[in-house]
Amino acid sequence: MNYKKLFIGEALGTFVLVLFGCGSVAVSVLFDAHQGLMQVALAWGVGVSLAIYLTRHLSCAHLNPAVSVAMVLGRRMSPRKLPVYLVAQFAGAVLAALALYALFSPSIAQYESAHGIVRGTAESVKTAMMFGEYYPSPGSTAVVPLPLAMGAEAFGTFLLTLMIFALTEGCNVGRPDEALAPVFIGLTVTSIICLIAPLTQAGLNPARDLGPRMVAWAMGWGSAAFPDRVGGFFHVYVLAPLLGSMIAATFFVRVLEPVMGRQSIQCDCQDDPAK
Repeated sequence: MNYKKLFIGEALGTFVLVLFGCGSVAVSVLFDAHQGLMQVALAWGVGVSLAIYLTRHLSCAHLNPAVSVAMVLGRRMSPRKLPVYLVAQFAGAVLAALALYALFSPSIAQYESAHGIVRGTAESVKTAMMFGEYYPSPGSTAVVPLPLAMGAEAFGTFLLTLMIFALTEGCNVGRPDEALAPVFIGLTVTSIICLIAPLTQAGLNPARDLGPRMVAWAMGWGSAAFPDRVGGFFHVYVLAPLLGSMIAATFFVRVLEPVMGRQSIQCDCQDDPAK
C-alpha cells in the first residue's frame, strides 16, 4: 500500500481547496473583491473541483476528514488508511493558511490599522474569519445559538457527503459521467455555502476549519481564534460535520444504495426487449 502517494494526494488537494477557498474570503475582507455571497461560494466550489481533478488519481481526493470517516463507515475505504488521510488533510490545510498569511500579512496589518482593530481582541474576528469560521457569520443579522449552529453544519455536511456517494456510486444510473463528477461536487459545495454560510460560514470540513484556525491563533489572534470558551467551535466545526457525514454514509448504504441497485436492474430489463 503506497501511503506516501495517499499522503501527497490528500495534502496537496486540501492545500489547493483551502488556498482558493480561504483566499476568496481573504480578498473579500481585505479588498472588497467579491460582491455578495454567491461569488465567494463559487470560488469555493471551483477550488473544490480543481483540487479533486488534481489529486483524485493519487488518493481519490477526499480532502475532508468528515468524508474520509464516511468512506470508512460506508466500506469504501480501509480503516488502516484513515490516519494517513486525516494527518495529510490537516497538514494541507495548515500549509495553505500559512501561505495565505505570507501573501496577505502586510495587507492584514494595514486593514487592522485603518479600522482600528487590535489583533487578539474580540473585534479582530473581522480578520480572523479569513482563516477559521464563526457563528453567526460576522456581520450577519442571523440569530444562531449553539444547537442551531451544530445542526446547520451537520446538515450541510450530510448533504455534501450524500451527493459525493451518489455521484460516485455505480448503481446510480442518473449520475453524470465520471469526468464531470468533480464539477458537480464543487457545485454542491457552492449550493450548500449559499444556504448555510449566513449562519455558520459553512465549514463542512474539520481540517479546513481547525488547521487555519490554529494558524490564526499562532499569528497573534490568540483567543479571538478560539472565542467560544465552552468549546463551541469544536462542536460546530469538527464534531457536527463528522456526525453529519456518518449519518449520510449510513443512510446511503442502508437505504439508497439497495434501492438504486434494484432500480438499475429494473431499468436494464425494461430497456432490453430480449429480456
